[in-house]
Amino acid sequence: MSRIAAAFREAEGPLFIGYTVAGDPDPGASVRIAASVLDAGADILELGVPFSDPVADGPVIQRAGIRALAAGTTPLGVFRMVREIRDLSEKPIVLLTYYNPVYRRGLARFYGEAAAAGVDGILAVDLPLEEADRARECAREHDLDQILLAAPTTGDARLARIVEAASGFLYLVSRTGVTGTREDLPDDLRGLIGRVKARGSVPVAVGFGISQPAHVRACAAAGADAVIVGSGIVGLVERHLADPPAMQRAIRAYIRRMKGAAGARK
Repeated sequence: MSRIAAAFREAEGPLFIGYTVAGDPDPGASVRIAASVLDAGADILELGVPFSDPVADGPVIQRAGIRALAAGTTPLGVFRMVREIRDLSEKPIVLLTYYNPVYRRGLARFYGEAAAAGVDGILAVDLPLEEADRARECAREHDLDQILLAAPTTGDARLARIVEAASGFLYLVSRTGVTGTREDLPDDLRGLIGRVKARGSVPVAVGFGISQPAHVRACAAAGADAVIVGSGIVGLVERHLADPPAMQRAIRAYIRRMKGAAGARK
């Protein structure tokens, strides 16, 4: 059983998946930030591979990617960071990437290096289901979960195929648009989650706009198996760039509040 599957099986309440950008603001600080996210109670770490054209990301994560690239972050550097994080924690680590860095490095090579570093799952946000067969094959060869995306606009027939093909969990985009903090969640969130759960047993992790304890409570009430929080964490990194100790304290306090909102155990 994979670490991701074990985390969901042992969960008491929705899992908390914390996202950070690898290499932001520099590799050493990025590892410390990831460690803080996990130590504060995140059940799964989602580590973003910085890319020059992050079309699905809002301004907060875009700026983090720019900082990471300016610091010299490459896919090989991301794998080094994963190894350092893996030395500190046995919790699952998921790489969130655009397909270009995977393609440039070569699918078999990228997936093999990711697995060797200690990655548990990979999500290529711009890789559609219809072109994901080779990625899913590489994931199986290296005992990785191939995580897939579904959106509110995904039709029922295609959603059924995505649910069947996804491994680890399904990343359910709560709304159309790009990542970023929001004041409110969609009114039809329960129905959206229900559409996914009616088509298979893969755990459902809700992302895009989850930034407040009330959002976590709403996702839990709607039946989500996990919540994914990115911009809320990355924004704290940006806000405290000049004061790393304050950054660590702010991240830990924020994650503990978010975790507590669903009553999930640490």
